[in-house]
Amino acid sequence: MRSEQEVNRAIDRYSDTVRRLCMIHLKNHADTEDIFQTVFLKYVLSSVSFENEEHEKAWFIRVTINACKDLLKSFFRSRTVSLDEVMDQPAWTAPDHRELLEAVLSLPQKYREVVYLHYYEEYTAPQISRIIGKNVNTVYTHLTRAKEMLREKLGGDGYE
Repeated sequence: MRSEQEVNRAIDRYSDTVRRLCMIHLKNHADTEDIFQTVFLKYVLSSVSFENEEHEKAWFIRVTINACKDLLKSFFRSRTVSLDEVMDQPAWTAPDHRELLEAVLSLPQKYREVVYLHYYEEYTAPQISRIIGKNVNTVYTHLTRAKEMLREKLGGDGYE
């Protein structure tokens, strides 16, 4: 089990990343908070020793993505409708970024994932390939296709 100081440092360092990843996958604030707690509980209970900060950050990203996928395929999740889906716009969205965010969230999951990791977390394609366990060329293909889809949805070349 990790010390309180280690856990507080990790929460300070990775809480925004975990929450953003959850919102991209789940599109729901309540589920995001549940997964946030799950991820940091796994961290507290894990005995994994990290080589460096990048290894630790990649661990948090991988655990978060896996927890989101597990929740999305759970029996309960497939039989309910979230209240957040009924609302027009989540409260955490800045109005001037709404169109772009909606376009990114409307992408298929495999594209949303690489777009988030590349543009928000600033990972390179080789780093993303290691994190999500896909071939580097697949990551490049997903990025290219996602950019093209976003260009079509947002109308033009203004978004790069």
